[in-house]
Amino acid sequence: MPATDTLVKRGDTLPAALLLAPFALAFLLFFLLPALDTFYMSLTESSLTRTNAFVGIDNYATLVQDPSFWAAVGNTFYFALLTVVPLTALGLVMALLVNRFTRAGSWLQGAFFLPYVLPISVMTLIADWMLQPSSGVVNYVLGMQRAWLADLTWAMPMVAIGTIWWTVGFNMLMFLAGLRNIPADLYEAASLDGARGFTLFRAITWPALRPVVGMALVLQLIASMKVFGQTYILTTGGPFNTTRVTLHYMYETAFTQSDAGYAAAIAMAFVAIVIALSLAQAALVRWLGRRNG
Repeated sequence: MPATDTLVKRGDTLPAALLLAPFALAFLLFFLLPALDTFYMSLTESSLTRTNAFVGIDNYATLVQDPSFWAAVGNTFYFALLTVVPLTALGLVMALLVNRFTRAGSWLQGAFFLPYVLPISVMTLIADWMLQPSSGVVNYVLGMQRAWLADLTWAMPMVAIGTIWWTVGFNMLMFLAGLRNIPADLYEAASLDGARGFTLFRAITWPALRPVVGMALVLQLIASMKVFGQTYILTTGGPFNTTRVTLHYMYETAFTQSDAGYAAAIAMAFVAIVIALSLAQAALVRWLGRRNG
């Protein structure tokens, strides 16, 4: 390789390094160092204000045998089961509608995306008002008086429905971007061959959107596993801890019981569970894509 090419390539690294430096610094200060500090704290017997004796893996040993932790993890998985696939499927349907009706597309897009810009306090206020036993819209339409958020069976599904209404607009935008990246020539050529309706979707739209579907499922799984605000505000973890999710249990351990060391162990264990589950889901999506492709 000529010496001039080597010098040019070396010179190009300086602008790249300068552009990456702010992100690298922010990643170091606000993610990596706090993560390492949390891991160290999980190996100690600490409160919110002081770090006490180093206890090694004792917190993790206690965590494995803690039924409250596993119940909270189970509630988190249940919430993810109620939201991940419906959010992905509904986002795809909405994107197809927006893309189909070109004249009303901007209005539909705005209507579908509007709830996503609401802060969680407003979203939970609307959901709580709609689910009121005596004056809520849901009970008025159904002609009944059920305390949905105090019901052992229905509390978590109602939180999930509110979350779907609140966040589905993000998935809609992802799928809409994917749809608009599909060349129109493919549809025109298929139409000339007599393809219509669902045949076009099965032969062109779905294969082109498979990578977007995989990304949406992974992102939605991570987001659903991090649920906290909805359950904390709407149900405070009740009734009888049926909606107390993992992050809620970690919060109570740290700020109510002032056991920061054990809360840090909960955080680290939960991060490991989310990473493992996300990697497994991504691998499954890739395997299904190769098998069907």
